Amino acid sequence: MTSNVKISVRQFTVIVMFYTIGTTILVIPSSLAADADQDAWIAAILGWVLGLLIVGFYIRLGRLFPNMTLIEYNEKVFGKWLGKKISLFFIFFSFICAATVLYYLGNFMTTQVMPETPIESFTILFAGIVVMGLRLGLEVVARTAEILFPWFLLLFIVSTLFLIPEIEIQNIQPVFEFGIKPIMNGALTFASTASLPLVILLLVFPAFVNHPKDAGKAYFIGTLLGGLFVIIITFLSISILGADLSERNMYPSYALAKKIDVGNFIQRVEILIAGIWFMTIFFKTTIYSFSFLTGLAQIFGFRDYRPFALPYGMILVVYSLVVYPDVVYMMDFDSTIWIPYALTIGLLLPLIILSVGSLRKKIKK
Repeated sequence: MTSNVKISVRQFTVIVMFYTIGTTILVIPSSLAADADQDAWIAAILGWVLGLLIVGFYIRLGRLFPNMTLIEYNEKVFGKWLGKKISLFFIFFSFICAATVLYYLGNFMTTQVMPETPIESFTILFAGIVVMGLRLGLEVVARTAEILFPWFLLLFIVSTLFLIPEIEIQNIQPVFEFGIKPIMNGALTFASTASLPLVILLLVFPAFVNHPKDAGKAYFIGTLLGGLFVIIITFLSISILGADLSERNMYPSYALAKKIDVGNFIQRVEILIAGIWFMTIFFKTTIYSFSFLTGLAQIFGFRDYRPFALPYGMILVVYSLVVYPDVVYMMDFDSTIWIPYALTIGLLLPLIILSVGSLRKKIKK
């Protein structure tokens, strides 16, 4: 399977960037404001630096077995049966994350854009697009990301330039009012949302990249760029809306776009932010789904995952409607359960894999 699918280094960079932005650009300003108030933008910068360190760790892990995916070198490190069981943790992490992202999409549309339309309509339509991407394959999805990147960049730059006149510096003052602890909590929230889920890309990196030696640089640059975009949105949210309004609004970056008003002519262009989010969330959901299906195919010895794409899409829609019973449960889960869960899957298990794999290599030498 790995030898038949290859994407370029540039395409992998764009995918990592879109994956990092994903749902983060819409929901993280609210979480950071809840943790660090007006210092949320500082927490975003620290979380970005922490995320780069985490990605450096993933790159080292991927280079340990450069021609294998995470599933394959789990079996090589721990043996066939234990390796498969460990791989299941990553696979179901992918499935749960894909379902939560699909719920975010449906919840956003029903609360912000089209409140009278049932959430099932949006989840079914979006899951259909994801299934189409899965059927076409990773190479087509990567080319699509490459084509859409300039449009994403244009929309982001235009919306940011329109928002600059609305910035009020007093909204980010005083700096460090509550000390360093809330900022560190916010940095951990940022890393758990934007960086720790990048562990799933080990099912793509470096085995599916046509130049494995340059794939590590692409992994790092994609994370770097994606984090910068999220930091800019967080700073704009705090400096324009204020920490209190950013915290109370579930989607502050969408509310932020409503502030755009150029000469009483260019108004109500908040769909720009929504367009940016739809673009990135498609690639995030597709990569989660691709990792889940290819992981299962490798565990059970199937040569192709495509026959399972449609049944997977149907199951994903159903699970996305029950993964969060309501918004209150979602907020409670994200603030209490998500961080330990992401740390376990995104840091603890890879650390064990790297330690055991390095030790076995040394023993073999």
